[in-house]
Amino acid sequence: MSLPQFPEFRFIELEDQNLLAAAIARHPSEACEIHFANIFLWRQFEHSKLTAINGNLCVLCEPPSEPAYFLQPVGENDIEGTLRACLSFAPRLSRVDESFALRYGGAYRCELDRDNFDYVYRTEDLIELKGRKYDGKRNRIRKFERHYAYDYMRLSRDHLSGCRELLARWLEVKAGSDGFIGNVWRCVNEEGLAHFDELLLSGAVFKVGGRVAAFSLGARLTPDTAVIPIEIVDPSYDGLSQLVNREFVRREWADCRFINREQDNGIPGLRRAKTSYHPHHFIKKYNIWG
Repeated sequence: MSLPQFPEFRFIELEDQNLLAAAIARHPSEACEIHFANIFLWRQFEHSKLTAINGNLCVLCEPPSEPAYFLQPVGENDIEGTLRACLSFAPRLSRVDESFALRYGGAYRCELDRDNFDYVYRTEDLIELKGRKYDGKRNRIRKFERHYAYDYMRLSRDHLSGCRELLARWLEVKAGSDGFIGNVWRCVNEEGLAHFDELLLSGAVFKVGGRVAAFSLGARLTPDTAVIPIEIVDPSYDGLSQLVNREFVRREWADCRFINREQDNGIPGLRRAKTSYHPHHFIKKYNIWG
């Protein structure tokens, strides 16, 4: 499919995968947003649209909860002119990685966006959990394994009904009465489950007592980094989330040097959880305002 030329746009569809993936492969970014699966999974909430500006692929996002923004352009043709065109249409670029911000943001107001920093871990740290700083993680895994037997299997379409049942239980606990959060996360996770194979996502299912108790989905972001956009764990099993974190990485992503577990969105509990795994580094992100 060809791209509309700015200022024309069209909504992102699954059929755009080859086009976007090829462009991103030529101009990769370490930011989790610059990946077709991420853009596709969030497209309904973000109202994500495609256009071409100066031969660069540009994605416009218009979420209901924050000002509209473009992702950083994918390409290298007249980026200064492309940036001006983007900022003539939307108030900012967002989720912009540090190298792009430092290179092109000097003429604009740039601000760090801490809530959208990606947490990046060494794969071996998540697998081995060595040292005193991981004592709590290892202890909780051992506690879970003392009380429960589990089965690990690659995600297949036979598991989808069980995964959706788990997702409904998880949302009851995590979203509570917040219908907005519940609907957003339900949509993102259901898209991932419905299209995991087309999106080239690797998935795993953990069963306890024959029932789906956790599932996780990941993809290769760059040659040495995997990204994990979805992880749903039944909160009634103490220690299961730590086991899922370790086993999914160990069994599926051991050939990667790093694991990107995306951002914390400014949610205090999520920030504590991600920090507790001692990230190797962050992918710093910026807003560039026109």
